[in-house]
Amino acid sequence: MPVPTLPTQSRRAPQAEPRIDPPSRWRAWWSLVRPLVLRLHFYAGVLVAPFILVASVTGLLYTIAPQVEQIAYHDLTHVTPSGDQATLAEQVAAARASHPDGDILRVDVPSAPDRSTRVVFTDETVPAGYDMSVFVNPYSAGVEGQVRSYGQWLGFRAWLDELHRNLHLGAFGRHYSELAASWLWVVALGGLMLWIGKSRRERRARRLIAPDPAATGRSRVMSWHAVIGVWVLLGVLALSVSGLTWSRFAGENIGEVRTALSWTEPTPATSLLPGGGAADEHAQHGSAEAAPGAEEPDAVFSDGAGVDGVLATAREAGLGDPLYLVPPADAASAWTAAENKRDWPTGYDAISVDPASGEMLDRVEFADWPVMAKLTDWVIGAHMGILFGVANQLALAALAIGLIVMTLLGYRMWWLRRPRGATGLRFGRPAPRGAWRRLPWPALVGLVAVTGVVGWFVPMLGISLVAFLLVDVAVGVARRRG
Repeated sequence: MPVPTLPTQSRRAPQAEPRIDPPSRWRAWWSLVRPLVLRLHFYAGVLVAPFILVASVTGLLYTIAPQVEQIAYHDLTHVTPSGDQATLAEQVAAARASHPDGDILRVDVPSAPDRSTRVVFTDETVPAGYDMSVFVNPYSAGVEGQVRSYGQWLGFRAWLDELHRNLHLGAFGRHYSELAASWLWVVALGGLMLWIGKSRRERRARRLIAPDPAATGRSRVMSWHAVIGVWVLLGVLALSVSGLTWSRFAGENIGEVRTALSWTEPTPATSLLPGGGAADEHAQHGSAEAAPGAEEPDAVFSDGAGVDGVLATAREAGLGDPLYLVPPADAASAWTAAENKRDWPTGYDAISVDPASGEMLDRVEFADWPVMAKLTDWVIGAHMGILFGVANQLALAALAIGLIVMTLLGYRMWWLRRPRGATGLRFGRPAPRGAWRRLPWPALVGLVAVTGVVGWFVPMLGISLVAFLLVDVAVGVARRRG
């Protein structure tokens, strides 16, 4: 007899949660973020691009500055060697005779037998931030001439530098370059994200770095705009970061961070007083005799060790050219002798020298600089076109041209987005609205927090972003009411 079987309870097998493959996850994430990135890239490109364009044009002009400076001031900076050189003290005295007013800031030692000595003075007749450089023939101690200078740059090069930095509008003009540097990295990275997203969607990865020869119209313009952006991206990011380091507002924040993290350039201690760093072992120099000619500042160039003794100490210490000698700031301070070799390989070894005995008191070598201080100096040197000489200038020129072309192509794309059949001065449609509302609230909160931190650290970015949002809201309200 068959054994009856009990009916089994039907159980539904648990269904596995739907799995989203990585490409699908990426597409889902990108579908939420893309409208926001597109709208930000569009408005930043339209409203900030003029500032970036001006900075690119002035930067392109600046790339020729070294050659122009060498040609324009060749008669001042170069001499014909003839016999023995006069002492530096005699050369400084000749410079003082031709420029009786102002304090001597430093003496630039000739870096080659056919170069002149440069003595830099403060001068009330030049604009704020500028000095006056007097050039002396080291063989005859005759003055070759003088020209106003900004740091180490002379005349026309200083003029181009200020044009790029502030358009010769003073502190107010610095806002333009800081605005450009603040937004440049945002526009560049946003454009890269959009181009990668488009290439992945169309499965045409090779078009990331090569324009599409089959594209026409606006698609062709976009292809060239984006591909140029990919090729210049790293250089553009370096320009943006280095530009912010010496900007007015963000530069101060960066400086505070560098100081807090000990990323600043160390300098040799110059105090001669007890407890003054390097002078701890030389407390006997804390008297008035420590700084010869304390009542007559120029006497320090000839009395005691004098400027020639300081030069001899610097050479014995192995300091090379270009070499700057900075006189004591007061009776309780030492001389500073510092290399200023800004091309590759760089050299910034520096020492402090007792003005009475010519003894070296302290030394700081470039090898001992913090890594971030070195990187900052190298990036800034590359931004200025002096780190790798002519190759650096050519790279900067290519970057500037790339930015100019890319900006113009961006405006061309905007123009081609005009409504069909539009004539006259009718610009293209903006990116669609509602990008913020599409984000999940956790992502929105996180984005707002990050934006707030970045906006505080880079104030020109934060202020202009708030202005963009207010304008965008006002335009949206006006359109709804219309």
